[in-house]
Amino acid sequence: MRGNLDKTSTKILQLLQESEEPLETKEIETFLEETSLKDVTRVKVLYRLNLLRGDGEIKGKPVGSGKGTWIWWGKR
Repeated sequence: MRGNLDKTSTKILQLLQESEEPLETKEIETFLEETSLKDVTRVKVLYRLNLLRGDGEIKGKPVGSGKGTWIWWGKR
């Protein structure tokens, strides 16, 4: 773990831990935009998701046929 998480990473982690099923990147991005994080971009979200996945905090995998869609879920 990298230490203290920033606001975006904390919200992502909380969302995925509370979710009943895996979420697509776009769903996570939309949720963050609807909360207090108005300046979040898709690039920022993907960066944070991949950092969290690399740290073993969440899991994710690509789905579909090469369209770049990923699904993400929290550790259970």
